[in-house]
Amino acid sequence: MVESIAIRTEGLTRKFGKTRAVDGLTLSVHRGEIFGFLGPNGAGKTTTIKMLTGQLRPTSGRAWVAGCDVVVERQALKPRIGVVFDSQNLYMRATARENLSFYARLYGAPRARVDDVLALVGLQDRARERVSAYSNGMAQRLVIARALLHQPEILFLDEPTRGLDPHVARQIRALAARLAREGTTVFLTTHDMEEADQLCDRVAMIDLGRIAALDTPERLKAAQGEGAIPEPTLEDVFIARTGKALAANGFM
Repeated sequence: MVESIAIRTEGLTRKFGKTRAVDGLTLSVHRGEIFGFLGPNGAGKTTTIKMLTGQLRPTSGRAWVAGCDVVVERQALKPRIGVVFDSQNLYMRATARENLSFYARLYGAPRARVDDVLALVGLQDRARERVSAYSNGMAQRLVIARALLHQPEILFLDEPTRGLDPHVARQIRALAARLAREGTTVFLTTHDMEEADQLCDRVAMIDLGRIAALDTPERLKAAQGEGAIPEPTLEDVFIARTGKALAANGFM
Protein backbone atom coordinates (compact mmCIF):
# COMPACT_ATOMS: atom_id res chain seq x y z
CA MET A 1 0.00 0.00 0.00
CA VAL A 2 1.40 3.41 -1.00
CA GLU A 3 1.76 5.89 1.88
CA SER A 4 -0.85 8.61 1.37
CA ILE A 5 0.94 11.22 3.48
CA ALA A 6 3.67 13.18 1.71
CA ILE A 7 4.65 15.45 4.63
CA ARG A 8 4.08 14.95 8.34
CA THR A 9 5.28 17.02 11.27
CA GLU A 10 4.93 16.46 15.00
CA GLY A 11 5.65 19.35 17.34
CA LEU A 12 8.17 20.82 14.90
CA THR A 13 9.96 23.72 16.57
CA ARG A 14 12.81 26.03 15.70
CA LYS A 15 14.21 28.62 18.10
CA PHE A 16 16.66 31.41 17.37
CA GLY A 17 17.88 32.46 20.78
CA LYS A 18 14.74 33.07 22.83
CA THR A 19 12.54 33.51 19.75
CA ARG A 20 10.41 30.59 18.59
CA ALA A 21 10.25 31.09 14.84
CA VAL A 22 8.26 27.85 14.51
CA ASP A 23 6.41 26.69 17.61
CA GLY A 24 5.13 23.13 17.85
CA LEU A 25 3.96 22.71 14.25
CA THR A 26 1.88 19.58 13.69
CA LEU A 27 0.31 18.92 10.29
CA SER A 28 -0.01 16.41 7.46
CA VAL A 29 0.06 16.99 3.71
CA HIS A 30 -1.48 14.40 1.39
CA ARG A 31 0.24 13.10 -1.71
CA GLY A 32 -0.81 14.89 -4.88
CA GLU A 33 -2.42 17.88 -3.17
CA ILE A 34 -1.53 21.53 -3.46
CA PHE A 35 -1.07 22.65 0.13
CA GLY A 36 -0.97 26.37 0.81
CA PHE A 37 1.17 27.58 3.72
CA LEU A 38 0.15 31.15 4.41
CA GLY A 39 1.21 33.74 6.93
CA PRO A 40 2.43 37.31 7.46
CA ASN A 41 6.09 38.18 6.96
CA GLY A 42 8.10 36.69 9.80
CA ALA A 43 5.43 34.15 10.71
CA GLY A 44 7.77 31.16 10.22
CA LYS A 45 6.98 30.03 6.67
CA THR A 46 10.49 30.02 5.20
CA THR A 47 11.96 28.59 8.42
CA THR A 48 9.47 25.73 8.14
CA ILE A 49 10.39 25.04 4.52
CA LYS A 50 14.09 25.03 5.39
CA MET A 51 13.45 22.43 8.08
CA LEU A 52 11.25 20.32 5.80
CA THR A 53 13.91 20.34 3.07
CA GLY A 54 16.78 19.43 5.39
CA GLN A 55 18.49 22.82 5.23
CA LEU A 56 17.84 23.72 8.86
CA ARG A 57 17.83 21.41 11.84
CA PRO A 58 14.78 21.60 14.12
CA THR A 59 15.30 22.58 17.74
CA SER A 60 12.74 19.94 18.71
CA GLY A 61 9.96 17.87 17.21
CA ARG A 62 10.14 15.71 14.11
CA ALA A 63 9.20 15.82 10.44
CA TRP A 64 8.99 13.26 7.66
CA VAL A 65 9.00 14.27 4.00
CA ALA A 66 8.55 11.71 1.21
CA GLY A 67 8.96 9.03 3.87
CA CYS A 68 12.31 10.42 5.07
CA ASP A 69 13.13 11.78 8.50
CA VAL A 70 14.39 15.28 7.66
CA VAL A 71 17.22 15.07 10.23
CA VAL A 72 18.59 11.54 10.00
CA GLU A 73 17.77 10.82 6.34
CA ARG A 74 18.78 14.09 4.68
CA GLN A 75 20.73 12.43 1.87
CA ALA A 76 17.85 10.12 1.00
CA LEU A 77 15.49 13.11 1.05
CA LYS A 78 17.35 15.30 -1.46
CA PRO A 79 16.53 13.39 -4.67
CA ARG A 80 12.85 13.19 -3.70
CA ILE A 81 12.17 16.92 -3.43
CA GLY A 82 12.44 20.03 -5.57
CA VAL A 83 12.77 23.49 -4.05
CA VAL A 84 12.09 26.92 -5.54
CA PHE A 85 12.99 29.84 -3.28
CA ASP A 86 12.58 33.49 -4.24
CA SER A 87 16.32 33.81 -5.01
CA GLN A 88 16.93 32.43 -8.50
CA ASN A 89 20.69 31.65 -8.35
CA LEU A 90 21.13 31.03 -12.07
CA TYR A 91 24.32 31.24 -14.13
CA MET A 92 23.52 34.44 -15.97
CA ARG A 93 26.26 34.17 -18.64
CA ALA A 94 25.21 30.65 -19.57
CA THR A 95 22.25 29.70 -21.72
CA ALA A 96 19.12 28.11 -20.31
CA ARG A 97 20.15 24.76 -21.76
CA GLU A 98 23.63 25.05 -20.28
CA ASN A 99 22.17 25.87 -16.87
CA LEU A 100 19.90 22.85 -16.94
CA SER A 101 22.52 20.52 -18.40
CA PHE A 102 24.87 21.37 -15.53
CA TYR A 103 22.23 20.60 -12.92
CA ALA A 104 21.10 17.47 -14.76
CA ARG A 105 24.61 16.08 -14.33
CA LEU A 106 24.51 16.93 -10.62
CA TYR A 107 21.13 15.25 -10.19
CA GLY A 108 22.05 12.28 -12.38
CA ALA A 109 19.10 13.07 -14.64
CA PRO A 110 19.19 11.86 -18.27
CA ARG A 111 20.12 14.44 -20.91
CA ALA A 112 16.71 14.12 -22.55
CA ARG A 113 15.15 15.43 -19.36
CA VAL A 114 16.54 18.90 -20.13
CA ASP A 115 14.37 19.15 -23.23
CA ASP A 116 11.39 17.77 -21.33
CA VAL A 117 11.45 20.45 -18.63
CA LEU A 118 12.21 23.25 -21.09
CA ALA A 119 9.05 22.27 -22.97
CA LEU A 120 7.12 21.94 -19.72
CA VAL A 121 7.79 25.59 -18.80
CA GLY A 122 7.53 26.89 -22.38
CA LEU A 123 11.18 27.82 -22.89
CA GLN A 124 12.19 25.35 -25.58
CA ASP A 125 12.39 28.10 -28.22
CA ARG A 126 14.60 30.29 -26.01
CA ALA A 127 16.90 27.54 -24.72
CA ARG A 128 20.02 28.82 -26.53
CA GLU A 129 19.75 32.36 -25.17
CA ARG A 130 21.85 33.55 -22.27
CA VAL A 131 19.90 33.86 -19.05
CA SER A 132 21.12 37.46 -18.72
CA ALA A 133 18.75 38.32 -21.59
CA TYR A 134 15.77 36.71 -19.87
CA SER A 135 12.92 38.61 -18.27
CA ASN A 136 12.22 37.96 -14.60
CA GLY A 137 9.30 35.76 -15.54
CA MET A 138 11.38 33.66 -17.91
CA ALA A 139 14.10 33.26 -15.29
CA GLN A 140 11.50 32.12 -12.76
CA ARG A 141 10.19 29.50 -15.17
CA LEU A 142 13.76 28.29 -15.67
CA VAL A 143 14.22 27.97 -11.90
CA ILE A 144 11.08 25.84 -11.74
CA ALA A 145 12.36 23.74 -14.65
CA ARG A 146 15.60 23.18 -12.73
CA ALA A 147 13.67 21.99 -9.67
CA LEU A 148 11.78 19.47 -11.84
CA LEU A 149 14.78 17.93 -13.59
CA HIS A 150 14.92 14.89 -11.31
CA GLN A 151 11.12 14.42 -11.21
CA PRO A 152 10.70 15.06 -7.48
CA GLU A 153 7.83 13.59 -5.50
CA ILE A 154 7.32 16.88 -3.66
CA LEU A 155 7.82 20.41 -4.97
CA PHE A 156 8.28 23.30 -2.54
CA LEU A 157 7.35 26.66 -4.06
CA ASP A 158 8.18 29.68 -1.90
CA GLU A 159 6.24 32.64 -3.35
CA PRO A 160 6.85 31.54 -6.95
CA THR A 161 4.73 34.29 -8.56
CA ARG A 162 5.90 37.26 -6.49
CA GLY A 163 6.74 40.24 -8.70
CA LEU A 164 5.61 38.54 -11.90
CA ASP A 165 3.13 39.92 -14.40
CA PRO A 166 -0.32 38.29 -14.45
CA HIS A 167 0.38 36.30 -17.63
CA VAL A 168 3.46 34.54 -16.24
CA ALA A 169 1.83 34.10 -12.82
CA ARG A 170 -1.09 32.34 -14.48
CA GLN A 171 1.30 30.06 -16.40
CA ILE A 172 3.05 29.07 -13.18
CA ARG A 173 -0.25 28.40 -11.41
CA ALA A 174 -1.37 26.25 -14.34
CA LEU A 175 1.89 24.32 -14.18
CA ALA A 176 1.46 23.71 -10.44
CA ALA A 177 -2.06 22.43 -11.03
CA ARG A 178 -0.86 20.12 -13.81
CA LEU A 179 1.92 18.70 -11.65
CA ALA A 180 -0.54 17.99 -8.85
CA ARG A 181 -2.90 16.22 -11.25
CA GLU A 182 0.02 14.04 -12.33
CA GLY A 183 0.79 13.09 -8.72
CA THR A 184 3.36 15.63 -7.53
CA THR A 185 2.71 17.13 -4.10
CA VAL A 186 3.02 20.93 -4.14
CA PHE A 187 3.80 22.83 -0.92
CA LEU A 188 3.12 26.48 -1.71
CA THR A 189 3.73 29.71 0.17
CA THR A 190 2.16 32.87 -1.20
CA HIS A 191 0.86 36.25 -0.10
CA ASP A 192 -1.66 36.22 -2.94
CA MET A 193 -4.88 35.07 -1.26
CA GLU A 194 -6.75 34.82 -4.55
CA GLU A 195 -4.00 32.54 -5.87
CA ALA A 196 -4.24 30.35 -2.77
CA ASP A 197 -8.03 30.24 -3.01
CA GLN A 198 -8.00 29.19 -6.66
CA LEU A 199 -5.13 26.74 -6.48
CA CYS A 200 -4.93 25.05 -3.09
CA ASP A 201 -6.79 21.95 -1.95
CA ARG A 202 -6.13 22.97 1.66
CA VAL A 203 -4.38 25.86 3.35
CA ALA A 204 -2.70 26.30 6.71
CA MET A 205 -2.41 29.80 8.12
CA ILE A 206 0.54 30.33 10.43
CA ASP A 207 1.04 33.22 12.82
CA LEU A 208 3.83 33.70 15.35
CA GLY A 209 5.10 30.23 14.43
CA ARG A 210 1.81 28.46 15.21
CA ILE A 211 -1.05 27.15 13.10
CA ALA A 212 -3.93 29.63 13.30
CA ALA A 213 -6.23 27.82 10.84
CA LEU A 214 -6.11 24.72 8.63
CA ASP A 215 -8.81 23.54 6.23
CA THR A 216 -10.01 23.86 2.66
CA PRO A 217 -10.47 27.44 1.43
CA GLU A 218 -14.18 26.81 1.08
CA ARG A 219 -14.64 25.66 4.68
CA LEU A 220 -12.51 28.47 6.07
CA LYS A 221 -14.58 31.05 4.18
CA ALA A 222 -17.84 29.42 5.24
CA ALA A 223 -16.78 29.48 8.89
CA GLN A 224 -15.79 33.14 8.60
CA GLY A 225 -19.14 33.90 6.96
CA GLU A 226 -20.95 32.89 10.13
CA GLY A 227 -19.79 36.20 11.63
CA ALA A 228 -20.21 39.78 10.45
CA ILE A 229 -19.00 39.24 6.86
CA PRO A 230 -21.72 37.67 4.64
CA GLU A 231 -19.49 36.58 1.72
CA PRO A 232 -15.92 36.52 3.04
CA THR A 233 -12.87 36.03 0.86
CA LEU A 234 -9.83 34.02 1.87
CA GLU A 235 -8.14 37.36 2.50
CA ASP A 236 -10.84 38.15 5.08
CA VAL A 237 -10.09 34.85 6.80
CA PHE A 238 -6.37 35.55 6.71
CA ILE A 239 -6.79 39.02 8.26
CA ALA A 240 -9.05 37.64 10.97
CA ARG A 241 -6.83 34.68 11.88
CA THR A 242 -3.32 36.16 11.63
CA GLY A 243 -1.40 39.36 12.35
CA LYS A 244 -1.22 39.22 16.15
CA ALA A 245 2.25 40.77 16.13
CA LEU A 246 1.05 43.64 13.93
CA ALA A 247 -1.98 44.21 16.14
CA ALA A 248 0.16 44.27 19.29
CA ASN A 249 2.26 47.01 17.75
CA GLY A 250 -0.71 49.14 16.78
CA PHE A 251 -0.67 48.47 13.03
CA MET A 252 -4.12 46.84 12.93
